[in-house]
Amino acid sequence: MIWNLLASQPEIALFASLALGFFIGSFKFGPIQLGGVCGTLIVALILGQSGARLSPDLKNIAFALFIFALGFTGGPQFFANIGRGWRYGLLSVVELVVVLGLVLGAVALFKLDRGTAAGLLAGAATESAVVGTASEAIGKLALPAAEIARLQANIVTAYSVSYLFGLVTIVLFTSQIAPLMLRVNLRDEAERLWRALGGDSALADGQRLAAPSLVAREVRVTSAADLSIDTLEKRYGNEITVARVVRGRSLVKAQPNLVLKKGDRIVIGGRRTALVEALPAIGEEVIGRDVADVYADTLDVMLTRREVHGLTVAQVRARATSADGRGVYISAVTRLDSTIPALPGTELHRGDVLTLIGSADDVRRGAAKLGYVVRATLKTDFVFLGIGVIAGIVVGHLSARVGGVEVALGTGGGCLLSGLLFGWIRSRYPVIGSLPSAAAQVLKDFGLCTFIAAVGLGAGADAIRLIREYGVALPLAGVVITLGPALVSLAVGRWLLKLEVPMLLGAIAGQQCSTPAISALVSVTGNATPVIGYTITYALSNVLLPLMGPVIVGLAGKVG
Repeated sequence: MIWNLLASQPEIALFASLALGFFIGSFKFGPIQLGGVCGTLIVALILGQSGARLSPDLKNIAFALFIFALGFTGGPQFFANIGRGWRYGLLSVVELVVVLGLVLGAVALFKLDRGTAAGLLAGAATESAVVGTASEAIGKLALPAAEIARLQANIVTAYSVSYLFGLVTIVLFTSQIAPLMLRVNLRDEAERLWRALGGDSALADGQRLAAPSLVAREVRVTSAADLSIDTLEKRYGNEITVARVVRGRSLVKAQPNLVLKKGDRIVIGGRRTALVEALPAIGEEVIGRDVADVYADTLDVMLTRREVHGLTVAQVRARATSADGRGVYISAVTRLDSTIPALPGTELHRGDVLTLIGSADDVRRGAAKLGYVVRATLKTDFVFLGIGVIAGIVVGHLSARVGGVEVALGTGGGCLLSGLLFGWIRSRYPVIGSLPSAAAQVLKDFGLCTFIAAVGLGAGADAIRLIREYGVALPLAGVVITLGPALVSLAVGRWLLKLEVPMLLGAIAGQQCSTPAISALVSVTGNATPVIGYTITYALSNVLLPLMGPVIVGLAGKVG
């Protein structure tokens, strides 16, 4: 009865796959969590035995929206990191080369077909988007329809098997195995790096990563009498700010040239470490009211200034004039939806969203010097979105012959490149192309999982056949193909590029596009230092790996 209902109304099968898949994917086993995409695929493969099939048009539309949104959100970071992030970018290149080599080795050893090879790459690299680009490439082959359907079914089956083992492998490797191989205590290394970046060890807590290390106190001036406000602030590297001066019963404007007098009550704020150092040399702390309103205003700003890219938070403050930098602080840095520590030694990249904190006038002045204000909006620019997807589809029809292999971007590759370009345009000209982060996330989640559910339902009985045919070969291949680039990157990053261990392991998680791996790393280290390396390789691999879908289909055909 239920099987007949699913076959006659496949939309029920779609939403059942999404609901049950995300429910299954939400469970955690230690640091391991399947996630909604893999959960959806597993449920869809089971429900596909009913004969329920979704329209190919729905599948294509869903994937186009997902891949465009993926490129759009990553565009600013991708272009920002192409040049200056070359050390981490090299690890993404290692990922591509080693994974392709190992997959082609598995093709020759086990006589894999193109679909199984593509699914193995997608699963072992834990990059779901490869399923779409490879499936589309197979659909364009000059083969009978039944053979194309079989190969596309093999993609999702091989992906589901190898993804599970690849996920477990990369999580355990980055958080447990690699530190043992390097003979380091990962938590101690992360604490040392946190301090080296200018962090307060009291804040190196995994549950308080985004909390600004900014404080405010009211002080009665004694030792700092006869000093001007500007002199006092410069003495501590402009990491403190006198925000209010009460002299007698009068409120005096805290201008830089104002000379403090003994007995003045001042509200002073800034970074915790600087303020703790300064207080004894200023006077005695008193209990005051409304101290918190010194940092009552916050503003999110996307960093677009080319001259700021690559500078640390401390360098940005040092290069700012007293008038521009006074009273405004960076309390958080968001990169690709990940929060990285806003420490003095944290390097800023174009495309980062900086949370500025201070008085209303100060944060507005700081925003104008750094980029443009990210306004909270629920409105999506569908003109921009529609033109972007159309441009991607047009570009996707272009093809070229490389080494005797016909390679075409397809709709997936075209929309990915189009999304990158349109996302970059949006970062340069913020008055156009609004796509709120929440809307982009819905497009990515719903688009990818709808596509995955569609191909999973279509796989049908082919899934069981493929698992029986190869047995343990696919899981073992998934483990080897996941470990290969991780081991090479560990050696290259540690001994050639001299990267710090927490950021190196974060970069390895990023080159694998593994969110569970970076979550496990942050839990083990106790702070967000691994996220700094993760965001760069994640931005690059999230673009480069999906483009390998058509490539592996072509190469596997030659090797096989």
